[in-house]
Amino acid sequence: MEYKDYYRIMGLDRNATRDDIKHAYRKLARKYHPDVSKASDTQTKFQEMQEAYEVLKDPEKRAAYDQLGANWQAGQDFRPPPDWDAGFEFSGGFADADDSVFSDFFESLFDRGGRSRQRANWTGTGAGFQNRGQDHRAKILIGLDEAFHGVTRGVTLQSPAVDAHGHVQTRKRTLSVRIPKGIKQGQHIRLSGQGSPGMGGGRAGDLYLEVEFEPHSVYRVEGADLHMDLPIAPWEAALGAKVKVPTPGGVVDLTIAPDSRAGSKLRLRGRGIPARQRGDLYVTLQIVLPPAKDEKSKELYATMREQMDFDPRSQLGV
Repeated sequence: MEYKDYYRIMGLDRNATRDDIKHAYRKLARKYHPDVSKASDTQTKFQEMQEAYEVLKDPEKRAAYDQLGANWQAGQDFRPPPDWDAGFEFSGGFADADDSVFSDFFESLFDRGGRSRQRANWTGTGAGFQNRGQDHRAKILIGLDEAFHGVTRGVTLQSPAVDAHGHVQTRKRTLSVRIPKGIKQGQHIRLSGQGSPGMGGGRAGDLYLEVEFEPHSVYRVEGADLHMDLPIAPWEAALGAKVKVPTPGGVVDLTIAPDSRAGSKLRLRGRGIPARQRGDLYVTLQIVLPPAKDEKSKELYATMREQMDFDPRSQLGV
């Protein structure tokens, strides 16, 4: 997937104001409109320009895009950095543009829950109308221990603001958020009334926090289940053993059966995330060979080679 330099496409500096962006759009729209230009790449350039304008005209999308930094080159292979938009507060959704003009690059950044536009909730007539405020959304990162035990902590969010000169800046706010015990990755926490204020006395919108887990040094998360790799010695795999295994709820004893193979998967029932339907912990065995770092260990390996009738490649027919 190619990185899109929206500033280069629009011929703009990264410090461009909202007026600069509008002026550049009008100029390029006249130049590349299919009814005006007959060049073979007109349609492609017109769609690229529309996509760039869709991002740069929107303070939220522009501020989030700017977080990627200015070190990417146009056409460079790109994958969004993990959780690149964590802590960034969005409101609303897509503008009324044809979805077909958006590239994979655009959708990889902004398609997370962004397609559904919120309908205005009007009540009353004439001067007495009320309009419910827009809902906001943001992604937050939490630790696995926080999901396992539940916690209340401060969450800092960034949202864009346009200054008097038309430049986009970010402002921060910190909210006290209760992380419920057993919450899973991808679930949402709803904070009532923390979205945009309503109009005419209408109720404020809500804030939806999408939960993602911070990378863990031991566990991988899939739904409510946890996965981990467990290093074991060759003799533990061959002869069987009882070994200590860490879990988020404490250390447990795990029985390794004799003749266990590398890659074998064992399940510790109920040792995953304590969701409504509690997850399990899956342990994958990884056999670790001791290094032949001295003469004694080399002699042991030589004895094994001479006395054990073992060919690891016997199934290859060579």
